[in-house]
Amino acid sequence: MRSFLAVFTAALILGTAAGSVPAGPSAATQRSCPRGTLFCEDFERLPLGGPSTLNWGVDTRHGTLTVEHARHGNQVLHLHTVDNGRAFLRVDDFAAPGNRFYGRMRLRVDAFPTAPDWAHFTLVEATGSGSSEVVRPIGGQYAPTVPGTFWGVGADGGPTGDWTNWRESAPVTEDTWQCFEWQLDPTDNRVAVWIDGMAKPELTASTTDHGGNDVPFVLPAVDTVKIGWQLYQGGTTPGEFDLWIDDIALSTKRLGC
Repeated sequence: MRSFLAVFTAALILGTAAGSVPAGPSAATQRSCPRGTLFCEDFERLPLGGPSTLNWGVDTRHGTLTVEHARHGNQVLHLHTVDNGRAFLRVDDFAAPGNRFYGRMRLRVDAFPTAPDWAHFTLVEATGSGSSEVVRPIGGQYAPTVPGTFWGVGADGGPTGDWTNWRESAPVTEDTWQCFEWQLDPTDNRVAVWIDGMAKPELTASTTDHGGNDVPFVLPAVDTVKIGWQLYQGGTTPGEFDLWIDDIALSTKRLGC
């Protein structure tokens, strides 16, 4: 009888612990940095406070980056910006074989802009040589005509112009952890996106199918990837933005969520 009670009690404790694992970023900590990644950061080994690492740089204007404990105990990167500020983790000297790579991050945004009209923002930006396009695989825009704020692939600085190809089928979600993946493939200068493991075929761009000027869209040979937040118009509502990022990875293969 004592043996049965001991087994039953142990099973109950383990079951309770398993049921309490949150759906947030800490649920994937064990596999957040698998071998073979081109770049990976889960923030677990960094001291709390301002970033202190040689593995990546910082790009800010009216913004800050802080390593802190999340609600469930794991460490995440907290980004804070004011108005149209920016705060990016910057991966320099990046090189993917054949210029083809996947990215992944887990993300929670406190609130998205609802003013000014057409306010657009970027969370991932890729630049490099051979093309002046500033590629923005993860970004979005507030559309007053709907109204609503939606995810969309975008670019700037190149022949295709400044565009964010947002889609009503991809509305943003505030104050919720989500997993974002993206791929850049020079075969057809393709950008592809997944949200929470689901392909979003409407959030794509390619050589001839994009949201800009009627000229070919050509990916650069990417040597810099920035991950964070930038909003490009002033006079925003809200006036400040907070987001949390975890489990960043860049890889030659899709890592999944």
